[in-house]
Amino acid sequence: MSESSAIPPCVLRAWHTNEEELRHWLLRQLADQEQAADSLHDIFLKAIAQGHAFCEISNPRAWFFQVARNYLIDRYRKNTRLVPLPEDLPTEEQMVAVVDDLTQCLPRVLSELSANDSDIIRCCDIEGMPLQTYATGHQLSLSATKSRIQRARKRLRDGLLHSCKVVLDNQGQVCCFTPREK
Repeated sequence: MSESSAIPPCVLRAWHTNEEELRHWLLRQLADQEQAADSLHDIFLKAIAQGHAFCEISNPRAWFFQVARNYLIDRYRKNTRLVPLPEDLPTEEQMVAVVDDLTQCLPRVLSELSANDSDIIRCCDIEGMPLQTYATGHQLSLSATKSRIQRARKRLRDGLLHSCKVVLDNQGQVCCFTPREK
């Protein structure tokens, strides 16, 4: 029995219909003709490996592209090189200490927010009240409560950045601040 007769006809039909579009997509993703051709070959082999089960797939085009995306993700993960971390990174304890010290500024900045902003942050973020409970108690929808707390958190963050001269590192973590004069 020849190799081509072992491949279900549904696989060949779907492949011939989608091969060119898939090739162009892989070329755009990889920007290398040889890598795209190798990837295309591997994806075709995955389709063949499905055997007659491939014939049950309702959308072969979507299957090919999903397999291609997964294939590229796996490929990128395998080729990811780890970069050594700098020796002078602060430890977790140091970062926690800076954030804990920043709580000195929190009461003053919180008191400068509007009553609504201050209330929702105190209730939900500091005291741990669930948003749904807050929404019900204040006759708000959950969606409105989520929007309100997001805006309040942004204003609190801006207040802390401005009033306490908070400095953030490249990852957005607090690295240092200037305590605020009372």
